[in-house]
Amino acid sequence: MWRLLVIPLILFVVSCGNGESTPTSAEKKEITQVEQKGTPCKVVRVIDGDTFTCTLENGEKIKVRLIGVDTPESRESPKLEREVQKSGLQKEEILRMGKIATEFTKKLLPEGEIVYLEQDVQKTDRHGRVLAYVWLKDGRMLNEVLVREGMARVYTIPPNVKYQDVLLEAQRKAREEGKGFWKSGF
Repeated sequence: MWRLLVIPLILFVVSCGNGESTPTSAEKKEITQVEQKGTPCKVVRVIDGDTFTCTLENGEKIKVRLIGVDTPESRESPKLEREVQKSGLQKEEILRMGKIATEFTKKLLPEGEIVYLEQDVQKTDRHGRVLAYVWLKDGRMLNEVLVREGMARVYTIPPNVKYQDVLLEAQRKAREEGKGFWKSGF
């Protein structure tokens, strides 16, 4: 009779271990990202796929440029002309893709949404925009989401390279899977 009680008890104790659960490396990364989100900022308006304005807790309104990514242009500009020459795509096609990227970003950054800004080495660009990796409330990095979904490509400007490997891996997967603009030769 005692054997019938002891064997299930031993199995129970062994299966329970010490009661501690060790997070996987992916879980540790997610926990770290959530804990270190950065500076909160309330979204005011999305300007294009990689630029938006938001308001800091002190009331200061800032323009934010995403670090490490570049989306197609959504309006006429000298940069659009360079994209046409570099890509071989028609101006109209780039503008269409730029509008799609802008709408995609708008869905992730609705007006009033709180996001978290994490900066790298350089705090602003030559246009005075705040450079940031942007963390969404669900713990995902907006910069990576745009690249992973094929809405942006990696655009690294040293010394801002903190997440370069993460972004390059996301781009590799997006290309392989033909996601987003990679379908059209982006």
